[in-house]
Amino acid sequence: MAKLFEPLTIRGVTLRNRIAMSPMCQYSARDGMPADWHLVHLGSRAVGGAAAVIAEATAVEARGRISSADTGIWNGAQAEAWARITRFVAAQGAVPGIQLAHAGRKAAADVPPPGESVVAPSASAFSSEDSVPHALTEAEVAGVVRAFADGARRAHEAGFRVAEVHGAHGYLIHEFLSPLVNRREDAYGRDRRRFLLEVVDAVRRVWPEDLPLFVRLSATDWAPGGIDGDDTVETARLLKDRGVDLIDCSSGGAIPGVHVPEAPGYQVPFAARVRREAGILTGAVGRITAPTHAEAVLAAGEADLILLARELLRHPYWPLDAARALGVDVDWPRQYGRAKA
Repeated sequence: MAKLFEPLTIRGVTLRNRIAMSPMCQYSARDGMPADWHLVHLGSRAVGGAAAVIAEATAVEARGRISSADTGIWNGAQAEAWARITRFVAAQGAVPGIQLAHAGRKAAADVPPPGESVVAPSASAFSSEDSVPHALTEAEVAGVVRAFADGARRAHEAGFRVAEVHGAHGYLIHEFLSPLVNRREDAYGRDRRRFLLEVVDAVRRVWPEDLPLFVRLSATDWAPGGIDGDDTVETARLLKDRGVDLIDCSSGGAIPGVHVPEAPGYQVPFAARVRREAGILTGAVGRITAPTHAEAVLAAGEADLILLARELLRHPYWPLDAARALGVDVDWPRQYGRAKA
């Protein structure tokens, strides 16, 4: 059996293989509500054989959306709309997942409701073209932590069985983590991990013990003075102790204009190091497109899960074809059985 098609059990959830769809914004929601597009988009990848289908960065506050067309989980109506989607994904044998997110200073200017503003750990804009954000007070930080916990509770009610806290790509949690962005002089500046750890603790308290919790991290800022591999290994160790099950290893996004040496598998070394040195499950993501490449990453012990993004946009049934390429017989949807031979 190819490693890519071995089941992976995390807490009380078993993934049918080691392939997950990475969260990708679809810019197709209104007032944070997922719609038919999300049902078809996410459902297609479940039909296509992915083991976990993780919905896009889903905001825990209205002001936390990257764009005004992003999904949310800050109210019950949104949770109810998600429930239809999670039921379908689960019925196809995949595990529905959600990425709980807050865009921070990278939220679009038209996102915050009237009377509110874009927020960040410090009053510095992402770029010269962006407005200066409001620096969160300690009391406001506590409110955002509660919003993450409330979002996780609603996500569970909606039928999600994997939750991922988005701590990467220059969004709010990453803004607190990165010394290139966090200029605070209070407790959240002296300990840049404090906000992330408070969020994880709050989410883990409401997220059922038998369900997995992932965290996506930018393992490096790709810039001098920013987050590096040593920082990320230490963060992963702390997260493991707090009940996080897997680190989804990405990179970059804190500041504009950095050079990212993109190449096939360019982020795999981050997943390998975190897995080896922090002793926690990791997911590898970024320019992994060939089944043989995905298999090699897992066989070498560099990661436990392969997260596919744009390749699954191009090829929703990649897992089924990957199984054939690696000589593995997997079940196809009954409705598509006539095409398997």
